[in-house]
Amino acid sequence: MTSGPAIRITGPMNDRFDEILTPEAIAFLAELHHRFAGRRHDRLADRMRRRFEIGNGHDPHFRDDTAHIRDDADWRVAGAGPGLEDRRVEITGPTDPKMTVNALNSGAKVWLADQEDATSPTWRNVIGGQLSLRDAIRGELAYTSPEGKEYRVTAEHTPTIVMRPRGWHLSENHIEFTDRTGRVLPASGSLTDFGLYFFHNAKALIDSGRGPYFYLAKLESSEEARLWNDVFSFSEEYLGIEHGTIRATVLIETLPAAFEMDEILYELRDHCAGLNAGRWDYIFSIIKNYRGRGARFVLPDRSEVTMTVPFMRAYTELLVKTCHQRGAYAIGGMSAFIPNRRSPEVTARALEKVAADKRREAGDGFDGTWVAHPDLIPAAQAEFDAVLGEKPHQLDRDRSDVHVTAAQLLDLRIGRPITEKGVRENVSVAIRYIEAWLRGQGAVAIDDLMEDAATAEISRSQVWQWIHQDRRTEEGDLITVEYVERLIGDMLAQTPRAEGDRFDDAADLFREAALRPEFPAFLTLPAYSRFLTD
Repeated sequence: MTSGPAIRITGPMNDRFDEILTPEAIAFLAELHHRFAGRRHDRLADRMRRRFEIGNGHDPHFRDDTAHIRDDADWRVAGAGPGLEDRRVEITGPTDPKMTVNALNSGAKVWLADQEDATSPTWRNVIGGQLSLRDAIRGELAYTSPEGKEYRVTAEHTPTIVMRPRGWHLSENHIEFTDRTGRVLPASGSLTDFGLYFFHNAKALIDSGRGPYFYLAKLESSEEARLWNDVFSFSEEYLGIEHGTIRATVLIETLPAAFEMDEILYELRDHCAGLNAGRWDYIFSIIKNYRGRGARFVLPDRSEVTMTVPFMRAYTELLVKTCHQRGAYAIGGMSAFIPNRRSPEVTARALEKVAADKRREAGDGFDGTWVAHPDLIPAAQAEFDAVLGEKPHQLDRDRSDVHVTAAQLLDLRIGRPITEKGVRENVSVAIRYIEAWLRGQGAVAIDDLMEDAATAEISRSQVWQWIHQDRRTEEGDLITVEYVERLIGDMLAQTPRAEGDRFDDAADLFREAALRPEFPAFLTLPAYSRFLTD
């Protein structure tokens, strides 16, 4: 027996959820899944094959079958849409009402409204974030905290919203898709986040003089970019919107994607605004792909893997060059340092670190950058103002002086040790982040750094690799499961506990992701399936 494709909501219908999960929006989600869910699964299978090949000694390379795309100097991407012409400072953050108001009042040029790594994908956060965005776009957003503090959008000029849906690998377990054969599967997190936001807001955004804009996370190939492009083209036709109205900025945050920047831009060229250097996930992707390839591919303490080490310089230089040759904006990444309004010393250090990071990016030719806190915007903007002046971008800098080889992208030599402090910090940060994530927080300030899912992934994957590659600390200790278990015990013993905290669950998840022989592709997958069920 067969039946028509259908979407069924299995999560609870909380207050106002019916404003997002309308029959018309659900019908659109059903059509998106009918047309694209199968291709999504094909692309995920491609990822597994490629990761297996790299793990077995087949390094990524610049593809021979797409050399004609790289060699053709004539094609260009669509470029900036209305409201995206100047992107010198972008603020990132989750989409709960309070953070939405703060982002819109921040003074940044762009707000990355993050439904991905900065959002714990509880059902309440997923649909609640859609409500925040819907209200903000219509000028209706207001929030009163439990303490009675009121939050209102007061800025005369608010940032252009660029929404980041979840990556292709993530599902939405509170929505079921039944295909024409009657097979029932969890919905795609990507198609859910994109589909609900686009369906409800595309026309309102266009009417406001901007448009439906997206950041695309975790792409690993140009075929994945082609899938997104087809989703965009179909969606524009479905709502009767002119082809090419959607603009996408792709995060280059996986190792395979670094070898296909031209091809990714080409596949999305009618809808593409630029690329972003997603530095934290990029480091995680390198560790994940090379975790079993020997000592040559082992990185030192996370704090030593900076943007100035050779392989990170090669990656970002290639990104700027590739973008500017194709008329695409190159957007820099996020420094993890954040201010602390109760500590002038911490704030001064954060401002100094962020200013140096943004000075380097602006000097390298980036057209804009990310910050994670409103207080960092003036420091970041000053560095880009010093280079850009009144110009909205640096597309005229073609960076023809840059010549990056595959070997440079894969040269992970840093020459720094693994320290006991570095191992302890990885254990502590990962468990504390997971604990907050299980309570619904996706972006968490820990030890004066902004941590999200990507930085937690680095922390746990480094521990896994150090164990399996028989690494020793600078102090001489062999990093083993037993060694890390002692650090977990120390961390839990020293952490203040509160009723209802999730530290025990978080420690178990860390053990599953960092101490077992199997390596989960993403920390959030087992965490989501086991704990975010309501």
